[in-house]
Amino acid sequence: MDGAVHPTLLESISAWVLVVSFTLSLLYELWRATAKAGVSSYDSTRAFVQGLWLYVLAAIVIGLLFAGVPFAAWIGLVFSALVILVSIFYYNPKMMPARKPGLFDWFEDLVYTGLAFVTVALLTLEVSGFALT
Repeated sequence: MDGAVHPTLLESISAWVLVVSFTLSLLYELWRATAKAGVSSYDSTRAFVQGLWLYVLAAIVIGLLFAGVPFAAWIGLVFSALVILVSIFYYNPKMMPARKPGLFDWFEDLVYTGLAFVTVALLTLEVSGFALT
């Protein structure tokens, strides 16, 4: 062995799922801030910039998963579970109605939240000691 820490397959797949999820979300929020500016208080450049902390946090979690650091799976699991809870109990009942959503808005929301569920499932397997071979 080379002594280096490597991510497990489940951690790597989870990190890639989060990359896809948060890239989709970032592009969606940028689109809302520009093409849909003014539709709601959530659709502005200011709101977009104020929300960038979430993407910084996601990048840190993704980096930890790719690095295979100890407890990265737990951190990713908690983070993804919190994303789901915020989506269900804040984003959908408060932000979505204000945004006057169309088909694309609902599609993005379902894919984003669905990918968070996939991440939770994968990382639950990881912290439970299962491995993909």
